[in-house]
Amino acid sequence: MTVIKKIDLYILKHFFTLFVMTFLIVIFILLMQFLWKHFADLVGKGIGWDVLAEFFMYAIMTLVPLALPLALLLASLMTFGNLGENFELTAMKSAGISLFRIIRPLMISVVLIVIGAFFFSNHVLPKSQKNMYTLLFSIRHKSPELDVPVGEFYSGINGVNLYVRAKDKGLLKDLMIYDFSNGFDNAAVLLADSGKIQTTGDKKYLLLTLYNGESFENLKQQKLAGTKSIPYRRETFTLKEILYDFDSEFNRYDESLLQDQHISKNIKELSHSIDSIKRLIEVRSASQVQEMLQYKYFTGNFGQQLSFEEKPDADLSNMNPDSAFLNLEKNQMIMAVDHAIERSKSMLDYIQYNKLMLGEPQMYMNRHASEWHRKFALSFACLIFFFIGAPLGAIIRKGGFGFPVVISVLMFVIYYIIDLTGYKMARENIWEAYQGMWLSSAVLFPIGVFLTYKAAVDATLFNPETYMKFFHAIKVKIYQFIRISIEDEIEKTK
Repeated sequence: MTVIKKIDLYILKHFFTLFVMTFLIVIFILLMQFLWKHFADLVGKGIGWDVLAEFFMYAIMTLVPLALPLALLLASLMTFGNLGENFELTAMKSAGISLFRIIRPLMISVVLIVIGAFFFSNHVLPKSQKNMYTLLFSIRHKSPELDVPVGEFYSGINGVNLYVRAKDKGLLKDLMIYDFSNGFDNAAVLLADSGKIQTTGDKKYLLLTLYNGESFENLKQQKLAGTKSIPYRRETFTLKEILYDFDSEFNRYDESLLQDQHISKNIKELSHSIDSIKRLIEVRSASQVQEMLQYKYFTGNFGQQLSFEEKPDADLSNMNPDSAFLNLEKNQMIMAVDHAIERSKSMLDYIQYNKLMLGEPQMYMNRHASEWHRKFALSFACLIFFFIGAPLGAIIRKGGFGFPVVISVLMFVIYYIIDLTGYKMARENIWEAYQGMWLSSAVLFPIGVFLTYKAAVDATLFNPETYMKFFHAIKVKIYQFIRISIEDEIEKTK
């Protein structure tokens, strides 16, 4: 007797065929959205195909945790929708096979996928995110590929705006250059009949050769004291060469740049960072409280004159601050007000400084705690989406890419909005990290349980006739209530 039945192999074959297909489609769509978001960082930089291929590989790895729940939802929904549409699910149930027995091989497979997703999020994802963002920062800071357009200003050279009216065999015609490399107050304007641009041999500088032109430059820094006029320098030239900083090489940043960020740590490293920063917050908080009590509140002449320890039975009911202030002389009032204002400003600065000293570590801890819970929540979401898709497909009995895709996208959008809201609440310390990161699972889990129960009892959840009968019964009840009320009113008037 074999452990795996033919019916199990049949269902697993259908499911994994659809799962691989939908997973690749979802990855492709998410990758296109990701590339569109970073389109401006990649275009016009002259990046080699090997660097782009490496960037795409890291991007795909970072999108796997987001694509996996949607692919499981869509694959399970289409699998059981096809079985129901072809009456295969009905035949299985007629043979005495329950729904839970039908989905048992898929449940085991999905549990293995969930475990694999967790290990992927814990070991592979941090490294891929660290490498991807390091590579993205390197691409962002690379100088754009030198391609001077015709008829518009080109600002690809740092501190320089270049205008070219025409090009002729590599020679630029009618050049206008605004040079702000020495600051806006010392801007220089250059005009030339023609010129050419070329990089130096080490590709660290840009050599601009100009022919037959003139230049005008302000010398505001050399303005003489006591004079209003600003000196300037005007020059006419037949040949002028200018050297600009222009590093066209691709310089990769070190991966240790993001070593301390939450996206590049696994569970163990996140837990260690959370414990360390929590102790730091506790120490800083206790130190601030002690300092405020010791130096900011119970100090000064007022605290020395009103010593409650020496006079515990002193009657302070007749001591009114307003009366004490009005009894002062005018110059004393001004001094008291100025002193109060300065003390208030000092306290405000002190409070803002304390807030900053506690706010940054708290934000750091919130991000690490949110990332810690995310690694578990994303894996658990895969299991929830399976128990939403499988019973939903058995209920609606519609396969293909029509209705299942609409339902899957709608459910995933709801999940994504709730998950993003919870993450922002946890990051801003409005909620606890576990509350924000498990919010989406807490909302969708009851839906999965409800749909599984309805599918197990063969409920007609999406049958229009059921809802028509329900609303018709309500309408009849309302008509009966109105008729009884009218008859009672008529009886009362008799």
